[in-house]
Amino acid sequence: MKKLGLLLLPLLATTLMLGGNAFAQDNSVFFTTYYSNANTYLAPDATVRIVNDGNTDGALYADIYVLDDSQELQECCGCYVSKDGLLSESVDRNLTANSLTGKVNTRGVIKIMADSTPTGWNGTTAVKSTAGLRVSATHVQSLAAAGGTYSLTETNANDANLGSAEKSGIPEECGFVTGTEGEGALGSGKGVCSCTLEDNDF
Repeated sequence: MKKLGLLLLPLLATTLMLGGNAFAQDNSVFFTTYYSNANTYLAPDATVRIVNDGNTDGALYADIYVLDDSQELQECCGCYVSKDGLLSESVDRNLTANSLTGKVNTRGVIKIMADSTPTGWNGTTAVKSTAGLRVSATHVQSLAAAGGTYSLTETNANDANLGSAEKSGIPEECGFVTGTEGEGALGSGKGVCSCTLEDNDF
């Protein structure tokens, strides 16, 4: 009996930490991460990986918004991720290669919304936030003290707060960049990131 009590203690602690439900689901719909040392000579490329965990019956879109280190939106796109699918995006080739201003971006923030809009992503404010994506990213760390070499670390993206202003504001800004919001594309083809084929990891 004493052994059973000791075995149940960790379960009880977990239950209390999760607000009374030891099997609580993570219903996050908005994620943030960063990129660093992108498009830098001799530095390796970083990768953002997005998994559809199968929480929904259908596919989801990963609405991706790439900002520079001045908090300016430089690229956006929506990438299809089927149920149980894996999407791998190169920071250098997919997410920062077509910046709105033509600037070569080396560091900044990447925001990702999980979207189940039935008609698919089109860069407008019509985002139907739906839980089911999981996001991780590699980060390029400079080892200046080691002669200018670089190392890679990988972490899960952070669950982020999605307020109403952010939910409508950043897609609307993206719409002006892509031309789906208002008249014409602000970027004239610039500012739109690209999506790799699913399960083409690298």
